[in-house]
Amino acid sequence: MRVDVNGTGIEVAVHGEGHPVVLIHGFPDTGRLWRNQVPALADAGFRVIVPDLRGYGGSDKPADVESYAIPFLAGDVLGVLDALGVERAHVVGHDWGAALAWAVAAFAPDRVDRLVALSVGNPIAFRSVGIPQFEKSWYMLLFQFPDIAEQWLTADGWTNFREWSRHPDADGVIADLERDGSLTPGLNYYRANIPPESWVGPPMDLPPIAAPTMGVWSSGDFALTEAQMTDSSKYVSGSWRYERVEGPGHWMQLEAPDEVNRLLLDFLVT
Repeated sequence: MRVDVNGTGIEVAVHGEGHPVVLIHGFPDTGRLWRNQVPALADAGFRVIVPDLRGYGGSDKPADVESYAIPFLAGDVLGVLDALGVERAHVVGHDWGAALAWAVAAFAPDRVDRLVALSVGNPIAFRSVGIPQFEKSWYMLLFQFPDIAEQWLTADGWTNFREWSRHPDADGVIADLERDGSLTPGLNYYRANIPPESWVGPPMDLPPIAAPTMGVWSSGDFALTEAQMTDSSKYVSGSWRYERVEGPGHWMQLEAPDEVNRLLLDFLVT
């Protein structure tokens, strides 16, 4: 289905019936990222809501960078819930979807039952762990340069993208990016939310997370330190659970789907 959120069209797939759970993807994916989790959650009695975030897939792609700021993205998620008549939902996010999930839980705590953040910890923790994380985040500065970043990622048949991201579904993701014109909109997430001045300015001011929260980090993640996830406990006033998945890289949903599904069901089924 397609939902209009303040003039921005968001494509949404809904599977199953029961307590709602929203699955939020990040860069450079679409809702297709969750294809291994949707059946498991639907079979367990959840109503699984999977949007393509603005800029991706069949959703609208505003031209201006500012349209990809976190408040607008959070508004899209809440707008989808409103359109589906959902008062409260579990919220699960990965990569930029995790950063967005943290924001939704912080700014709209009455809409979030339980929060699951895969790979990306609380934004304050991300900023606070220092140089080891900044070294891994070097690409975020490259992504600030319009056209240059696009050229670098797509050069020689997307060679740099493949080698940098190590995405296990690189061919499928590249096909989606080319078909949907999503590369620049995806990079605009970095340009709108992590401009160079943010590296020296104060971190995002987020209220403590009241929802029961589980953070999951995979040991082969090339882009994120374990500390930025474990330190997230400092910014959660509700219950906190941390899980380390041994072996897979950044896209643990694709590389270790059974383990991710086990953790999700164990945490969300009450």
